[in-house]
Amino acid sequence: MSKPSSMPSSITKQPHLVLASSSPRRQELIALLGLPVVVKPSLVGEETPADWSPAMIVEQLSLRKAEAVKDELDVAVDADAIVVGSDTIVVLNGEAMGKPSDEQDAFRMLGALAGRTHEVYTGVTCIRVSDGKTSTAHRVTKVTMRKLSDDQIARYIATGEPMDKAGAYGIQEIGSLLVESIEGCYFNVVGLPVSQLAVQLELFGITIP
Repeated sequence: MSKPSSMPSSITKQPHLVLASSSPRRQELIALLGLPVVVKPSLVGEETPADWSPAMIVEQLSLRKAEAVKDELDVAVDADAIVVGSDTIVVLNGEAMGKPSDEQDAFRMLGALAGRTHEVYTGVTCIRVSDGKTSTAHRVTKVTMRKLSDDQIARYIATGEPMDKAGAYGIQEIGSLLVESIEGCYFNVVGLPVSQLAVQLELFGITIP
């Protein structure tokens, strides 16, 4: 009786990504790449020198996050993995805005952004666990917010949405009602420019699609 044919023994193991972020938004976006993803949040501090440019802030913080998670991984187990770190800030007239510290800070941020155009910077770092090969880059998107009354800002803050977001708003949720227009990558404003990430992954031999 003949033996059943077996599957080819040489199957290339697909690299997997390790997302160094607890953000549900980034988790949803990185899933668009269609690669296996493990979520391992980075717990590093996000303090930066006052003289750093917006581009330097997001690139260095994305690198810091990715390196911290890479250092926690077991090379023997995750050698093929690529750690992805990301950081997003809102910039108005050169002033970088991170997440608001409280509701009063959120009100200040939204009041400053209302009726004006600002920039959103997101830095992305990819690090291969096996050899430490690294790629870091950033993308910028211009966002124009519509004019808002104090009551409108207060009602938005009351939803709780602004408190964990750079610039105190989320463009993919209720905050979309505050935005008049954008120029550039929408996903960059959400927190992870997936097209930029795809370009960087090509440096590691991963082509998408």
